[in-house]
Parts: sequence; C-alpha cells; structure tokens
Amino acid sequence: MRKIVGGVFQSLDGVMQAPGGPDEDPTREFPFGGWAAPFFDETMGQAMGGLFGSPFELLLGRKTYEIFAAHWPYVEGPEAEMGQMFTATNKYVVTAEPDKTDLGWENSHALGDMDAVRTLKDTDGPDLLIQGSTTLYPQLLAEGLLDRLFVMTFPIILGQGKRMIDVKTRDHKMTLANHQVSQTGVIIATYDVDGTVDTGSFAMETPTKAELARRARMTLEG
Repeated sequence: MRKIVGGVFQSLDGVMQAPGGPDEDPTREFPFGGWAAPFFDETMGQAMGGLFGSPFELLLGRKTYEIFAAHWPYVEGPEAEMGQMFTATNKYVVTAEPDKTDLGWENSHALGDMDAVRTLKDTDGPDLLIQGSTTLYPQLLAEGLLDRLFVMTFPIILGQGKRMIDVKTRDHKMTLANHQVSQTGVIIATYDVDGTVDTGSFAMETPTKAELARRARMTLEG
C-alpha cells in the first residue's frame, strides 16, 4: 500500500491559492498571486529536494494539473531537471469528468472519484505526492486516505483566497514528524495523520457561580 503525502504552501491564515505567480490562479479576483516567491531560500530548496528525493508519483486536482502541464514540460535552465522528472513520472488527476478531461501530458491518468484514489493507494508503488490542489484535502481527509502533510507556513496573512480546508470534514489529530525554520521565517513541518482529536479541560473541577453564569450566557447567545 502506498502513502499519500500532501505538499502544502500556506499563509498564516491558511491560504494556499497561487503561491507561484500572479497568473497561476486569479479566480475570485485574488490579488496576491506569487506571495511565496520572495521567501524562498536555500533551506526551503533543500527541504523541497528532500520531498522529491525518493521515488514518487503525483496526485493532483484538475486545475493544479493544468497549471503543471502548461509549465513543467517547457521549463529550461535550472528547473529543467524537475520538469523532466515530473514528465517522466505517473500523474494521477482527480476530476469530476475523467472522460472529458484533456490529459495531453504524457504519463497522465484520470481518476473519477475517491474510490478510484483508494484503489490506487492500495496498489504497490511509490508514494503519491500532492502539490497544491486545495479541493483534494477535504475529500482525502473525509475518506481517511491522507497519511502525511509536508507544510510550509509563510509569515504573512493574506485575508482571502482558497484554503486547504474550506469545507467541513472529519476531525484529525496530527503528530509532528520533523520541523525546521528557514532564514526567511518559513516554518517547514511534516505531520503524520494520527487518529482523531483528543480533548481535555483546564476548568476547575467544581465550577464557580461566575463560571456557571458565563456558561448560561453562552448558551443563550448561541
């Protein structure tokens, strides 16, 4: 069985939209395309190299696939090796219309739903790496299919844009596997999905009258 590993660039308020450039995803009139670029440094480059350092295949949403397919086969210079690696590996694209999605980039395969993803995950092969693809995370979490998150959290607040979790999904507890901080203040952390959320309480064993009154007000205020 393979692992599904999500690679996430996000702001402090959880926005993932268009980290790479103004034209990457301008939907909803998003004004901050390219917000990640000024923060990249050697530490981040090494961390990304580690993510792609072992055999992998890509699991992408349709829109992210289209971004990749329009860019990576054509890059030159220092990024050409990454483009060649992406072209050579299998790319699995989750799309609501698998028969109508244009997958002209070689080694690309359409998956129609999470059942198809589960079947793929159950096969032998390298880990499946997600890049971007905000629509995938709620579905994968709801189905218990996500194993690990590689998250780069940038020291900015954007206030708008697509987030990793924009809809209700299952609760999940995460265990920190490793972490580091770049020279530009980006927190680079890897989390393993580790069951459901535990809760506890710091409240006094016997609540005070003031606390009981506060709870009553909270109930009334909804």
